[in-house]
Amino acid sequence: MTLSQKLVLVLNGPNLNLLGTREPGIYGSATLDDIASALVERGKALALVVESRQSNHEGALVDWLHEAQSRGASAVILNAGAYTHTSVALLDAIRAIDVPVIEVHLSNPHAREDFRHTSWIALAAKGTIAGFGADSYLLALEAAARL
Repeated sequence: MTLSQKLVLVLNGPNLNLLGTREPGIYGSATLDDIASALVERGKALALVVESRQSNHEGALVDWLHEAQSRGASAVILNAGAYTHTSVALLDAIRAIDVPVIEVHLSNPHAREDFRHTSWIALAAKGTIAGFGADSYLLALEAAARL
């Protein structure tokens, strides 16, 4: 990473490792690796270094948010998966850092079950992009480049 490049961490929560095979009617056919590759390519054009990670464990996501701060990341793109609707720990971690967090969702949570209408992440996120499938991540990266 050069001085002119900014780091964007892309953090993915539980079950997103199953993209491409998990409910493709809702989440699409792109795999998480497909999305990560597209983000790296688009990031190059935006002078961004993009690192993508996935964990099914809440604590790993908290640790990575803290790491974003210590590494001087310019933004975090976070798809917290189901933790979006349950994790006060992620909310607190976002509030504890100065790095802007952009919440992303492949589907539109507001068009789904009632319990998905509440996002703890949104209470601290800079913004939310949802409902555009894998393109939600690319739209978030464009937004991150403008921060």
